Amino acid sequence: MAHEYVKIDMETWKRKAHCQRFMDIVQPQYRIGVELDVTNFKSYIKEKHLSFTLAFIFAVSNCANGIEELRYRFIGDSVVLYGSIDTVFTYLDAETELFKFVSVPMQDTMDKYVQLAAMSAKNQKEYFPEPVENDVFMFSALPWLSWTQVSNTDYGDNRKAQPRFCWGKYFERAGRYWMPFSVQVHHSFVDGIHIAKLMEKLQCYVNELGKSEAKQ
Repeated sequence: MAHEYVKIDMETWKRKAHCQRFMDIVQPQYRIGVELDVTNFKSYIKEKHLSFTLAFIFAVSNCANGIEELRYRFIGDSVVLYGSIDTVFTYLDAETELFKFVSVPMQDTMDKYVQLAAMSAKNQKEYFPEPVENDVFMFSALPWLSWTQVSNTDYGDNRKAQPRFCWGKYFERAGRYWMPFSVQVHHSFVDGIHIAKLMEKLQCYVNELGKSEAKQ
């Protein structure tokens, strides 16, 4: 079910000039890669017996939903702002080594999301059951490689604005665990400062997991 949205009045919107500058160029999406410290996150999900992949999707989505610029989309020639965003992720069939797109709505807790996502991924038989919705964040993982650069497929649609997140194999350095992580966004809506805000929010979130529980 699609989320509610509000249509943006372009004449009063502060990003009008920036949106129009990038909306019709050939490749308006751009990508930034960083290293994320997942030391505490790794310990937390191990203690809770959660899937690293599914728990991380929740963590990113939870933080990204708090960044307004990541919730803008195009609908035809209009710009809309969704109230909340769900998830689509690739999930690998270990037997066939083929992946499928799995759509899962966001939940209010990590435990609920992981449980629902795991059940959805297990039960879904189709590889590509339906077109990817507008109101989603898109996720894929390459846990076999600790890469320094990654690219995504180009759908040839310069109005396709769903943010895309990818991460690789974490590695140890100086007693901490680091993981390559990339964010791809549409420049009509998202600038570098907004990605920086997301990364700060995400790093803080994974650092603080479990600390409030430990104090109880």
